[in-house]
Amino acid sequence: MSDSCCGTTTFEIEQFTTPQQTAPGMAGLPVVVIGAGPVGLAAAAQLTERGIDFLLLEAGEQVAASIAQWGHVRVFSPWKYDIDATARRLLEADGWTAPDPEWLPTGAELINDYLAPLAKLFGDRVRLGAKVTAISRLGYDRVRTTGREQAPFLIRLADGTELRARAIVDASGTYTSPNVLGASGLPAHGEGEVSVDHALPDVLGADRDRYQGKHTLVVGAGHSAATTLLALAELPGTPITWAIRAGDATRTYGGGDADALPARGALGTRLRAHVESGRITLLTGFFTHRVNATGQDIQVISRDPSGHEQSVTVERIVSATGYRPAHSIAAELRLDLDPVLGSTRALAPLIDPNQHSCGTVPPHGVDELAHPEPGYYAVGVKSYGRAPTFLMATGYEQVRSVVAALAGDWQAARDVQLDLPETGVCSSNLVQAQEQRVGLATGISGGLLAAPLPLTTVGAPAESGGSCCG
Repeated sequence: MSDSCCGTTTFEIEQFTTPQQTAPGMAGLPVVVIGAGPVGLAAAAQLTERGIDFLLLEAGEQVAASIAQWGHVRVFSPWKYDIDATARRLLEADGWTAPDPEWLPTGAELINDYLAPLAKLFGDRVRLGAKVTAISRLGYDRVRTTGREQAPFLIRLADGTELRARAIVDASGTYTSPNVLGASGLPAHGEGEVSVDHALPDVLGADRDRYQGKHTLVVGAGHSAATTLLALAELPGTPITWAIRAGDATRTYGGGDADALPARGALGTRLRAHVESGRITLLTGFFTHRVNATGQDIQVISRDPSGHEQSVTVERIVSATGYRPAHSIAAELRLDLDPVLGSTRALAPLIDPNQHSCGTVPPHGVDELAHPEPGYYAVGVKSYGRAPTFLMATGYEQVRSVVAALAGDWQAARDVQLDLPETGVCSSNLVQAQEQRVGLATGISGGLLAAPLPLTTVGAPAESGGSCCG
């Protein structure tokens, strides 16, 4: 049973546990962590502190490659909320000095001042350019059962290399699998035939020439959409159209002066002012159905559930419609995925955005993250599937619990606690409470502190579901 401010929910959890004793066939094999972002590196810190051998695989050519894509953006939450406690202990023992706890770092500063120094502690156990394409059990496809738990995991990389592991901690995130532009979860007709830009382009920096003077359509209602809109508003002679499915932009405007993170509250206030002044044209009830290339322009056509159509013709499109997990690399593993969210079945009722905001998600750990495939755990934003209610603090507690279980310390693994600081309005489009909670959420959602200084939380911006902290 889980208690929260939104009532009491009762549910049954089927527990899949990892054997405490390492099978003979796995003796001497490392735990493989996938993804060198904040949660993956926190898992590496936990494994280091527990004395467990590991290998961390990062698909990108640098640590936190996804964060590097929006390195120009400044996060809402100050440093004091962005650093994992175990990672901090390891860094300080190495002579590292923490940044100003009240400073709001950019994505680049998160990497340079925290994640890169942390990764350096792990030496050659961090491998860059190591893209995982598939995970299986050595000698076993998904169907074979007898002796399965005794077989090591087999990890295949894009270059053909194959590795073995005794357990997998998958913190690969969702940044590389964005949602489509189409409003029904399917690509809009013609979507693959036109140029659509990813969320959070560097509008005021490296990408300025792509947008200056170009009529740009931003699709999405999360903080990443707001970040881009406010940046575009700083470009003179640049028409801006903003399209959302909702009937109004109240959720995106957020808490305003009621938000205990002043920069985030200012985001909604400034965005509303631009819409009301006419600097940004807002299209509501916009369900992207078709995109047509018309010479140098792109026509975007909306068709709502009643069949009503509206359209806009623009020169550039920025899709800030959120992200979804890609479970294809684990297709030969036995996963117990919720059919709606794509999280584990046990976790789904705790994070369901129809019932919860990020502030009402109860603490959870190894039992809720376990699959019928012992030893495989998806953690971080990937663990939440398509639910936009994830906070970074939750991810840090997830990996602490999982690593404790891998160490055989089940008492610590199941002593799951989450104390979120009271620093901001946290709501979803379906749960309109204003719980005072914050953490560094994963994925992207953002705004502007003061032009041209973008500011965001790291979270999953989604037109379908919204941001966990906005």
